[in-house]
Amino acid sequence: MHLASTSVEALNALDPRSLLSALGAVGVFLILFAETGLLVGFFLPGDSLLFTAGLLCATAATAPLHLSLPAVLIAAATGALAGAQVGFWIGHRVGPPLLDRLDRPRLHDGVARARAALDRYGAAKAIVLARFIPVVRTVLNPLAGTVGVPARTFTAWQIAGGLLWSIGVTLAGYALGSRIPNVDRYLLPTVAAIVVVSLVPVALELLRSRARSR
Repeated sequence: MHLASTSVEALNALDPRSLLSALGAVGVFLILFAETGLLVGFFLPGDSLLFTAGLLCATAATAPLHLSLPAVLIAAATGALAGAQVGFWIGHRVGPPLLDRLDRPRLHDGVARARAALDRYGAAKAIVLARFIPVVRTVLNPLAGTVGVPARTFTAWQIAGGLLWSIGVTLAGYALGSRIPNVDRYLLPTVAAIVVVSLVPVALELLRSRARSR
């Protein structure tokens, strides 16, 4: 009983190191699936988790926390691709009935904005770029299903964007970790920096939205 409660307290879904320490590569799959496929996963640390996992793949095999690079790459790609496809399916199945409800003005406004973005940038560019923007990568997949993006188009470009994002960010962490001796000592400040950098696109988009509204 005591051990079980201790394990639950030790696992922090918002802390990449805690997730990786408790769940390893399986944690990478679960978090990316939830973040890209379920609307409740918008707060999860996708970018920092991938980068941290890559860093930990570069640590010595005898280190307290070491991950296998092939296992992490497979888990990351599978979670990102499967999650996006599930999100699209949810939007396709549940979205239209929700749109028929006139008491959901915010939903109507959100779908209108998503359709405008897809029309402005094109489905391919919007789907790929969304992978690199926190929150947007969570929302765009179901919205793409809701507004009627063809399944083949969505699948092709979400695979391209998903692989580029999941594998690219992981390998970036691995490359940095390979160049820094005892990289696990600097893990916390590195993760903090990645979180800040990942929020830059969100801040820029908010500024653009305010400028357009003015």
